[in-house]
Amino acid sequence: LRGAARAARAPERALSTRMEVSGQEGTANHSPAPTLMTYALTPPAVVEQLDRYIVGQRDAKRAVAVALRNRWRRHQLPEETKAEITPKNILMIGPTGCGKTEIARRIAKLSQAPFIKVEATKFTEVGFHGRDVDQIIRDLLDVSIQMTKKRVREQRKEQVEQIVEERILDILLGSEVDPNARVTFRNMLHNGALDSRMLDVEVPVPTPTLAHGEPIPQTVLKDMVQNVKTGRRVDKRKLILTEARALMEEQELEKIVESYDITKEAIASVETAGIVFLDEIDKLISTGDYRGADASSEGVQRDLLPLIEGCVTTTKHGNVSSEHILFICSGAFHSAKPSDMLAELQGRLPIRVNLQGLTEEDLYRILTEPVHNLVVQQRALLGTEGVVIEFTECGKREIARVAHEVNTTQENIGARRLSTVMERVVEEVSFEASEMEPNSVIEVDAEFVRGRVSALMRSSDLSRYVL
Repeated sequence: LRGAARAARAPERALSTRMEVSGQEGTANHSPAPTLMTYALTPPAVVEQLDRYIVGQRDAKRAVAVALRNRWRRHQLPEETKAEITPKNILMIGPTGCGKTEIARRIAKLSQAPFIKVEATKFTEVGFHGRDVDQIIRDLLDVSIQMTKKRVREQRKEQVEQIVEERILDILLGSEVDPNARVTFRNMLHNGALDSRMLDVEVPVPTPTLAHGEPIPQTVLKDMVQNVKTGRRVDKRKLILTEARALMEEQELEKIVESYDITKEAIASVETAGIVFLDEIDKLISTGDYRGADASSEGVQRDLLPLIEGCVTTTKHGNVSSEHILFICSGAFHSAKPSDMLAELQGRLPIRVNLQGLTEEDLYRILTEPVHNLVVQQRALLGTEGVVIEFTECGKREIARVAHEVNTTQENIGARRLSTVMERVVEEVSFEASEMEPNSVIEVDAEFVRGRVSALMRSSDLSRYVL
């Protein structure tokens, strides 16, 4: 009972845990404090959240949860100790469709930190045509800049709404007016009685863009010179109050964002809390002995070594250190083994987690337990047509059994096989749903499933149904 009580209180403790960063509290005259992991979930709370969407794979969930919590713990230490602690990078090993990528997607939403998921196969060796691995850090910084801007805008949204409200009242009444009249109009504004009013609003004129090498027209050149002398050029337009309010709020938010050093804060967020999920890392392992003049996958592994170990990457916004960025790598390792990677790269991924293949019971749980499982999705989709589809217990069990059997006899694609079988089961209903009577009820039981997938089970050539 005590253990159950502790588990029940875990999310509350997690959400109440607050990281205090001295000297970085946001004020009107300073950059807002980075809220990355300000509310750091405890490991049990992270696992609990992942359990809502991902079935099984408890070892992988625990490893990721501890890694996230260690990020928060590091921020509580003195500066001299903090600099010496580097993240313990993770290598997740498991067959396709077992939940590796889904864990990354959910962690991206749970971690209030710059996060990017990239495919290892998208990069080529330095010196060859294509993207080099430094682009990972550049993309991560772009994500961080957008996150920082969004956070600043959300923090100052109420203040901006008050400023815009005063501006609208000034336009409607003038700055010198009886206070009682201003209160009356303010109430009318809140009640929506003034939404149809027309207002004269100053709208910035966008700067024209020219193709590379195209000469600048004289009119555009004059406008550019005028903008430099007098500030940004604006035009006055008549807009409905609701449209004018949205435009004025956007203008005020842009002014606030421009007043902060967004880039500096974004770089600090990446360097202290950034997370990179590198998928399909097993595809960087060469299975043959041939070494030609072409770009090699081992070359990409060598390029990743300094990035994961910690180096400085040059971007258009400034230099970014990857020393404290957490790297989570994953791969199926069907045709290769983790030991086939470069020894140096193995050493930079000290934590290894093996994800298990899915059993028939796991497939059934995936079909029924996650918040937005396939059954819920099909009900929602067909509900838009006025059709009610009900999956009986035996029907769901049969779908899981068929998916597991096809995975066993053919190529194993894990949980993705459920989508193949489910689409086959509801294909006819989905096609005819728009022509059915409103509130029609379709019951999907074991016999219904077997009737729809009988060809799938009988045929020896299943290429039509394999993803």
